[in-house]
Amino acid sequence: MPSALSSSSLRERPELSVRGFDWLMFAALLAVAAATVRTLMYTPIEATQGIAQKIFYIHVPAAVISLYISCIPSAIASLVYLWLKDERVDRLSESLAEVGMLFLTVVLASGPFWGKTQWGTWWQWDARLTSTLFLCFVLVAYLVMRDAIDQPEDRARLSAVLGALIGLLVPFIHLTVYLFPTIHPDPVVLAPEKPKVSSEMLTTLLMSTLAYLVLYAALLRKRYRWATQRDLQRQYEDQLS
Repeated sequence: MPSALSSSSLRERPELSVRGFDWLMFAALLAVAAATVRTLMYTPIEATQGIAQKIFYIHVPAAVISLYISCIPSAIASLVYLWLKDERVDRLSESLAEVGMLFLTVVLASGPFWGKTQWGTWWQWDARLTSTLFLCFVLVAYLVMRDAIDQPEDRARLSAVLGALIGLLVPFIHLTVYLFPTIHPDPVVLAPEKPKVSSEMLTTLLMSTLAYLVLYAALLRKRYRWATQRDLQRQYEDQLS
């Protein structure tokens, strides 16, 4: 089985601490701060939705990242693991799913604050909202299952099967606004004809998306490194027992 953890790496007890200054995380926090300042101070207030519309600049990037940049790549990594049985790919799939879960939580937490001003209620059992909530539950089940299974090969194999199924939910969620009656807004940036937002708002949205992508990359790198160190620790303990 291909592995990044060779037997020579187990001669000494692995260190679980993260050393050095994380420049990528520092850059990500600066980018998010700059995007937030632009959102709050330099982006016009939308005429019909008011100040609550500014949640748009967090909600949309978080949705794009959680669904398309996390869940789909995690599903692809799961399929690759089932083919190659490479534990590095398993760690990547796990890390993608966990960081994606973080951004999906932001989506589900920010959406009601935006929706309250438009729908008069914090939640609607709308097709888009309900399917996104279901995806959140599946991700929770994925992460809980990984913690519950001790045997590494069984854990990786079963997680890969569930991870691959997660990938099927994303296209369904994307199509809900076209397949079902919904109160969720249609796409405003990737609309077939042209973006339905002003150039100032579009610039802020793109800036926010880029900032949160950098934050996502920093979190993913940190999470993958932690998973590698964790597996080193487990192999070290198994070698001693």
